[in-house]
Formats: sequence, structure tokens, C-alpha cells
Amino acid sequence: MTGRVYLIGAGPGDPGLITLRGAELLARADVVLYDGLSNVKILTHAASAEHICVGKHGQSRIWTQQEIIVEMLRHARAGATVARLKGGDPAVFARTAEEVEALKSAEIPFEIVPGITAALAAGSYAGIPITHRRHASAVALVTGHEEPGKSESALDWDALARFPGTLVVYMGVTTASFWTSALIQAGKSGDTPVAILRRCSLADQQTIRCRLEEVADRLTPATKLRPPVIVIIGEVTKLSESMAWFESRPLFGKTILVTRSDQQASELSTPLQELGATVWESPAIQIDEPEDWAPVDSLIEHPEAFDYLVFSSRNGVQYFLDRLLVSEFDLRQLSPLQIAVVGERTADALREYHLHPDIVPDDYRAASLAAMLRPIAKGKRFALLRASRGADTLADELVKAGGVVEQLITYSHRDISQGDPRVIEKMNRGEITWVTVTSNAIAASLVALYGESLRRAKIASLSPGITSALKVLGYDVDAEASIATIESLVDSIHQSELRR
Repeated sequence: MTGRVYLIGAGPGDPGLITLRGAELLARADVVLYDGLSNVKILTHAASAEHICVGKHGQSRIWTQQEIIVEMLRHARAGATVARLKGGDPAVFARTAEEVEALKSAEIPFEIVPGITAALAAGSYAGIPITHRRHASAVALVTGHEEPGKSESALDWDALARFPGTLVVYMGVTTASFWTSALIQAGKSGDTPVAILRRCSLADQQTIRCRLEEVADRLTPATKLRPPVIVIIGEVTKLSESMAWFESRPLFGKTILVTRSDQQASELSTPLQELGATVWESPAIQIDEPEDWAPVDSLIEHPEAFDYLVFSSRNGVQYFLDRLLVSEFDLRQLSPLQIAVVGERTADALREYHLHPDIVPDDYRAASLAAMLRPIAKGKRFALLRASRGADTLADELVKAGGVVEQLITYSHRDISQGDPRVIEKMNRGEITWVTVTSNAIAASLVALYGESLRRAKIASLSPGITSALKVLGYDVDAEASIATIESLVDSIHQSELRR
């Protein structure tokens, strides 16, 4: 029943920097033991596994190394596949050797998967090439926190002070006074340029440039700049002023609240993060199946009762066609119908099911779709697939034009009753820069969740209709998408920040 253990490097912070091999093995895991330096978003690769946090600075007790080993062995001996997820690279200041020794003694098979360590990530994310043909042909990785039980330091500070290259100090926050003094006393110039890098590769990455003699004051006490922090010492740090790109992105330092449902949040979060924003996802509404499928099932069984199938959103496409495909029918059932959609994004959703719309307006507005359908509406029967709530603009216009309209609820909107306490706290402190609003239902729910504190953030609206709804609720809009697409919404925020 012996299981297997994978010792996997999680990289410096950004969840996208885990290796393909690491992600592949996480997907096989029954249990994941992860430390506070591992981004919890990486755990999505092990969605069905048991997740055990072995401690995070400032949030939970840090497990001892022996406790981690005992837990790892316990699960492996029970036959589980265990992923031991470590921040950075398992071979760099990660105590992997102790875990490997325990696994070998217990005769449990294992594999070590490399990760990107912070020193190497700094070259890409802070614009600091830790080697450079003119400035540094060697690199030394140094721990600022040696094992407490050592009788004397294993580090030769005299040699490190003379080292002809770049020094990178890990875990040196609380001991900064000691190791900076040791280097200076050993002959390293106090004027040596230094870069202090915190939370490398994450949206709130910080880079502080100073001199070696100033480092202790910048780091001590540890509350000034909490771990994870690395310190890069050497001439190469000067290059970050010209090579830096990560912290120069247009939305870097901005915190944006994405309020779409869980199923849709990433479509908006990802481009905002790529522009440098720190994104918090806190849905204001939940999207789910309708309370009663009977009207939709009747349409699926008797499509000949209608002439046109009209989709007003991508969600309507997904929920309706998924319902059809789990029935005893297939897509041929829709052959008698003409299909109309509200815009290209809804058309794209339809094409994912290998269906092509017959009618698509150019500008994503229900009014535009109504204008296209109005000339042929008289006497025609329309099945309008929609959410449980929303404007009746399209249905009203078709009825006025002589059409027969049946509105079928294919998915429901439910308000979130309570907001994330962390987001509420940030909102109250004015730490949310932008709040995105992508539907009238979300607008109403946001006002109920956050009230007056919502005024402390800027609001970005997806469409004129949503802007009007927000104004009726008493809230101003600071940016509005030029067309009702996620790309345009992101661009409206970007352009607004550029104008500041």
C-alpha cells in the first residue's frame, strides 16, 4: 500500500510559473502539503486532492520540519500519492535533503521537480540580470538565517565580501543587521548598490533600491517589509532602472474588484492582471440553473412551436444547449429554427457547440437585435432564452412589431447575501481602486453589499444601460466600455488611468 511522494517546486509566486511537470504531478495527487510561500492558486491543479497547509507567516502556526515529515510519511504509508509543494525550488534553501532522507529510510519512492527560485526570477521580474558579461560572471546564493543549533557560522564572510559577482541573500529580514555588518566589516563597501525585492512575480511586488549600509534600516524590524524578501547585492542591481518592466505596467499598483460570477470571473481578471493590476474576485451574484426546467424542456421536445430561437447572452447559450445535450436529443433537434444572438461574443459561444447564428447585430445591444428582427417579426414565434431577471427591451420591441414572444428562463441570477470580509475591509479603507460592474443585477447587488463604502472606489461599467442603472441607484460611473465587451471594459479602465 506504499504510496509515492513528489517534491515539487512552486516557483517564486506567480501560479503560472510552475513547471508543466509540476502541474502534471499535482493532478495525480491525493494529498498536497504546501507551505506559505506557495501560491494557493496552484492548488487548482490538484482540485480533488486534500490540501494541507503547513504554515504561513503571520496567518497560521509554522509546522516544524519533523511534523511535516511525519505527516508526509503517514499519508504515503497509507498508499496515497503525496505532493509536497515548496515555494521556489526544492533544492534551494528548502530542507529537501531532510525529507528525501526520511523517504529513503521509509523506502517510499519519490521524485524531485525543480521550480524557479527567487534569485533567478528576479532577473525577469525586477529587471536585474544576476549575471552580466561586464558586471558579474558569478552568483552566490546565501542564507541570512542559518540553522540555530550550529556552533559557528558556515559562511565565510571575508570570502563573500571579496566575491567577484552578485550576492543574493535569502531569508535575511530579521538578521539584516548581522549579515550586512559582517559584509562591511569584511571589506565590502557600504556604498555597494542593493535591490531589496519582496513578493517577486506577484502583482504587489516591491523593489527597493538602496546601498548595502542602508539595508538593515530598510528591513528591521521585520514589520517594515514582511517576508518573502530576497536581497540582491552588486552592480547588476543598477540595471533594474532601465530594464524593469513588471512594475511599469499601466495598472501596476491598482487594486480592482471583479464582481462577476465564479464561472465568468477569469475572463475579466486575466487581462487586468496582465496589465499589472492586483485583482480580487468577489462575485456579487451567483449564476445557476433555473428553478423550473419544464418550459425549456418543452421547447427542446417541440422546437416546431417556434420560428426563431433568440439568445441574449452567452450564459443562455451554455445552459440551454447543455440541457439539450443531456436529454435524449441532439443538435439536429434545432434544425427547424432560425437562431438570433445579441452580439459576436454570444455568437462565439454558440459556435463552440458547432452552431452558427443566422442573425447577429454589430454592437452587442438588445435594441440593435430588435431593430434587425422588427421587419420580419409580424406573425413569427420567438423563443427568447434569458436570465431570471433583466430588462424586457427585446421582448417588448418584438411584441410591438407583431411577434409572438415566449420568454424562457434558462439560468437564474441570485444575489450574494454577504460579501467577503476581506473585501469589505479593503473597501472601507479605500484600498479598492476600481470596481467592475457587468450587469444591472450586479449593480444592485453591489449597492446592497457595500453601500456607501462603494463610493470610495471608482466604478467601471460594461454598457450605457448599466451606467444608467447605477445612476438611478445614486452612484457615478468613472469609466464605461465603448462597446459591451470585456476587452472594451478593460481598455476603458486602462485609458482612464492613462489620463490621470
